[in-house]
Amino acid sequence: MNRRPTLLAALALTATAALTLSACGGGDEGSAEDKDSDKIAGADTGGEKSASPSASASDSGGRPKIELPSDLSYAFDWPKTGDKEKDAILADSEQSIKAVDLAIANQDALDKGYLYYYEGEGAAETQNFIQNYVDHKASLTGSYRFYAPVVAVGKEGTGSLSYCEDQGKAYVKYLETGKVKKTEVTEKSYVIYHTSLKKNDEGAWVIHKIVSERGSAKCQP
Repeated sequence: MNRRPTLLAALALTATAALTLSACGGGDEGSAEDKDSDKIAGADTGGEKSASPSASASDSGGRPKIELPSDLSYAFDWPKTGDKEKDAILADSEQSIKAVDLAIANQDALDKGYLYYYEGEGAAETQNFIQNYVDHKASLTGSYRFYAPVVAVGKEGTGSLSYCEDQGKAYVKYLETGKVKKTEVTEKSYVIYHTSLKKNDEGAWVIHKIVSERGSAKCQP
């Protein structure tokens, strides 16, 4: 699964040493591992700690309950289409995005929430992505905006969703020090994603593959 652009981002864990998170994939399209690691540039500090995230308890529909820390917020500017299956893809995709961030907040690369929404290749690489944050005792803070969705339903329980993400106000934070790594907003703060989904046995739309392009002209403000 290629989810995020192939870039290297420095994780400055101390004043004298830096570690790097490397991406999977190649070319202009890359792995899930880089959406958040690409946010790491420039430094700021945040002394206020957020509330702890909840465990991924299941709700009545079998889907995990996603409750994130109070210092993470999301705006999904993708209104309902009026088509039952398309709207289900949008709803489940929203939860799948949050589920990955919950796993990072929980510091658990095997968190049940995201594993519900990712299968096969997608689950394996997303696990590696989350594990990088766990290894570096890093989490996320700030706000995300998702917009310009294009959703389609295929044959035999398949579907696709393309959408844009504004990462300009989302950052990495270090759990041991409380430091927040802030980025300058550039054209690369805007990313387009293309996802391939399948409906699972419980009727949820889960991600099998996702590719991205950072700095996409389609997503610029």
